[in-house]
Amino acid sequence: MFRKSKLGNGLRIITKRLSGVGSISLGIWINIGGRYEKPAHKGISHFLEHLLFKGSEKYSCRAIKELIEGAGGVLNGFTSEELTCYLVKIPSRYMVKAFDILSDMVVAPCLKQEDIEKEKTVILEELKMYRDLPQSYVYELLDELLWPHQAIGEPVIGTVETVRNTTRHNISSFQKEHYSPANIVISAAGLVDHGLLAKKVSAIFAGKAPGGLNTFTVAVESQEKQQLKIFHKATEQTHMALGFHGLKRDHPLKHAQALLHIILGANMSSRLFNEVREKRGLAYEIGTGLKRYHDTGAFLVHAGIDNYKVVPCLELIFKELGKVKNKPVTADEFKRAKEFYLGQLTLALEDTMEYMLWMGESMACTDKVYTLEEVIKEVNKVKIEDLRQVAQQVFKRNKINLALIGPLEKENKRIYSRLNLS
Repeated sequence: MFRKSKLGNGLRIITKRLSGVGSISLGIWINIGGRYEKPAHKGISHFLEHLLFKGSEKYSCRAIKELIEGAGGVLNGFTSEELTCYLVKIPSRYMVKAFDILSDMVVAPCLKQEDIEKEKTVILEELKMYRDLPQSYVYELLDELLWPHQAIGEPVIGTVETVRNTTRHNISSFQKEHYSPANIVISAAGLVDHGLLAKKVSAIFAGKAPGGLNTFTVAVESQEKQQLKIFHKATEQTHMALGFHGLKRDHPLKHAQALLHIILGANMSSRLFNEVREKRGLAYEIGTGLKRYHDTGAFLVHAGIDNYKVVPCLELIFKELGKVKNKPVTADEFKRAKEFYLGQLTLALEDTMEYMLWMGESMACTDKVYTLEEVIKEVNKVKIEDLRQVAQQVFKRNKINLALIGPLEKENKRIYSRLNLS
């Protein structure tokens, strides 16, 4: 189903040929991100990602964009807590050129001093933008509660101080140390020729030393009581992010947690959407989310709440979370959640980019990739009681973490007193 290759220096290649498409999506993944960084260099992974688009040994900044976009393709990159990825989607006949561009960016970036200085300004403006968006900044506040004084609980973008203090020497040393073959996965999906791609990868990377495997500090979850953080701001609505320590990426109950997320808040037929928005009109935006890492995770509830209805909305949310702890979900809910879970995955995997992202992330993080058929078998083994087990393990009163942004100067004590989960 998948084709895999591995170079002698540890670099891994995985491809999936899809019929009925004319495109290829290609990604170069590096096992490096925010949680791998030293405190003084926080944000350097993200900074380096920006700089790779400014030009390489063979391609100027302008050439990188024009050669991809001029062939009808799209080019992008992202940095997370555990991964950095450079990706392209393009008509399949341009695969070799697209890979040559991406690989040269990764192997031989220019890292010019003038680009570094200009990009500092750009990143500082990006940082300000997130701070000005309460629906984004509230998650930063929540992460600080979930993993205090840890790299995984700090913003991937870094801070004003760490961005300003970043030097070319820091960036160049970081790239040479961490962008090594042992930490790289190349994934491709679509009308892809695995043999040709593997040959091109080998020509560029085979002669390079493997380097050491990147490592991070294991997350500490030592919370003993519920935590509340309120950022006072004159917003038109209160932005809420509620979080509990959840399951790690490859936990045996990972599919049960995903199904619980669907039942509680992943779509318009979910419990929280129906109870909070449809029945009572307490919030416009309400839903749940999951964060999954190597060694930890988080179960999230997010909402945009009427400033005068924060307390009743919180009480209702906690009531619904308590229900799934104390009583099994219905057979109908369970069936619909499974269908939604597998249906959304099936639809996503019709797109070459989604397939590439799915394969690449899995291979980079767990060194394996499941077929859709294997996932279906695993999900069908999940039982209703498994969801209740997850709820009881995750939704604990002393594990409540709540971040709020809004005009709530006089509400601290009242809100804290409502952090109650039966």
